[in-house]
Amino acid sequence: MKFEKPAVSIDDQIELLKRRGMEIDDDALAQHYLQFISYYRLRAYWLPYEVPAAGNGDHAFCKGTAFEDVLALYIFDRELRLLVLDAIERVEVAFRAQWAHHMAMSHGPHGYLEQGHYAHIARHAKAVADLSKEFNRSRDTFADHYRKKYSSPRLPPVWMAAEVMSFGLLSKFYSDLKLRAERQAIAKPFGLDEKVLASVAHHTSHVRNICAHHGRLWNKRFTVTMTAPRYPAKLPVAMRDADPRYLHNTLVMLDYLLALIAPDNEWKKRIVALIDGCPLADPASMGFPVDWRTRAAWKVSA
Repeated sequence: MKFEKPAVSIDDQIELLKRRGMEIDDDALAQHYLQFISYYRLRAYWLPYEVPAAGNGDHAFCKGTAFEDVLALYIFDRELRLLVLDAIERVEVAFRAQWAHHMAMSHGPHGYLEQGHYAHIARHAKAVADLSKEFNRSRDTFADHYRKKYSSPRLPPVWMAAEVMSFGLLSKFYSDLKLRAERQAIAKPFGLDEKVLASVAHHTSHVRNICAHHGRLWNKRFTVTMTAPRYPAKLPVAMRDADPRYLHNTLVMLDYLLALIAPDNEWKKRIVALIDGCPLADPASMGFPVDWRTRAAWKVSA
């Protein structure tokens, strides 16, 4: 089927939204946000309010759907992404530190490059090739210094490599370690089983990419999910009856890890305040169980 939809001006976009039943009381406000956010990006936030239009196969909006409500959802999602990205940054830095320190102390500065420590030759070769590309692209001072001063090994020691590789690549180096004892040693400071930590790293790197590219997060159905933890007991209790394909379990895990990494953080309080501040952002759309407010995992101090 050939794409034949025409480009539509912002004024015509506003008329189209009104014709489909969206309430727009302030055309200038709508024009401003359609200009600086775009119709296509905002569309993700009015999709929950769309219904089939009678007769013509187009879309209409539920009665009472207002442009200001769509904008409120967009702003909520933006603030949610920033909070999630803040948590992932701290978790990612901690994971890099644990992996790099273990590999350095166990195998030396460049032991992380030795194939014998990994389970799959092809995967390790691909990971090293990807790291080479990332290191060669890096313009960090330490990377320039290493390339200028040392001719061998071509790649830097593990503590430098941990700083230039992507989170996704780091998770691949970790999950492909041959010995479970090594993976478990890296996971131990986080109080998680190594399989759970590997899945958390893979999943959060996926979520990080969504946030970094300003994607919709609040009601996102993830294709990359986490392995459900069996311990510590508070995690499976907190995740009981939550939909694992949505954001709730990610938030629970991030809060758990942040409590270890930054014990005095108020991240959970900020998440709850954000949800309370936007009634339109139904927690059920994020996979929250019905009784989430009564659960210990979501209790916040005044």
